[in-house]
Amino acid sequence: MSELAAFFQSVKLPVMSEVGHALIQTLQDEDVSTSTVSNILSKDPALTAKLLRLANSARFGQSRGVSSIDDAISLVGMSQVRTLGLAACMSESFPMVPGLDRLEFWKNSMACAGYAKWLASHLGVDGQQAWLAGMMVRLGELLIGQSEPAKLVEIEQQPHLPGGRWEREQNLLGLSEGQITAELARRWNFPKEIVLALDSSSDPLSAHPFSRLAAVVHLAGLLAESPGDDPELLDSLPQDVVVTLQMNVEFMRSRVPRQDSFVDVTAL
Repeated sequence: MSELAAFFQSVKLPVMSEVGHALIQTLQDEDVSTSTVSNILSKDPALTAKLLRLANSARFGQSRGVSSIDDAISLVGMSQVRTLGLAACMSESFPMVPGLDRLEFWKNSMACAGYAKWLASHLGVDGQQAWLAGMMVRLGELLIGQSEPAKLVEIEQQPHLPGGRWEREQNLLGLSEGQITAELARRWNFPKEIVLALDSSSDPLSAHPFSRLAAVVHLAGLLAESPGDDPELLDSLPQDVVVTLQMNVEFMRSRVPRQDSFVDVTAL
């Protein structure tokens, strides 16, 4: 039995809501209509309220507030609303585990998602897939906390250096949080591109075939764990990944977004 299969025998899987599953199915449909997504979200009033808080907390530069699902779709686009809806569903599906600070966990996840979308916009990668994969990648750590609470304490040890958590997971479990999240995403029928990206997100150059989305999530995770908003942080990113993605670091340096420009985690 593989380490991953053995791990999943030891955990109780989170339950995704009916609305969440319906939203996942729409990811497979390139021609899905805005009315279909709106109708799915409207089935859950509590989710709708949370989604509107998320939409209003995001820095979309709108001059007026978002007061309905249709309003949100017209202002920020169907793909963004669907992605925010999935984020809200997942935050509901995963209870926090001892040893993790809820606010810090989701703040880091949202920062990873925001950086992933920004990187994707400069690298020819689908921005919504990047945002969603970035938001999801750390979910595997919540399952680690359920299965191996003592090891979670070691994984979360200070200092939190960029990439350090992935190394500790690999050393302690023989698995990364991304590999665990990928298996969960596969079981939840997420698109293959997202599953493959999550699976190799901690070491994207080792994957065959190479996934640009995985590399984007990898870099986004490093940026999300880096202190401050200094554009020079781009110079600390692993050069082999930067070169493989053909990143124009000089061009992007003046365009690095601030972490506080991303979605307000308190809305989750």
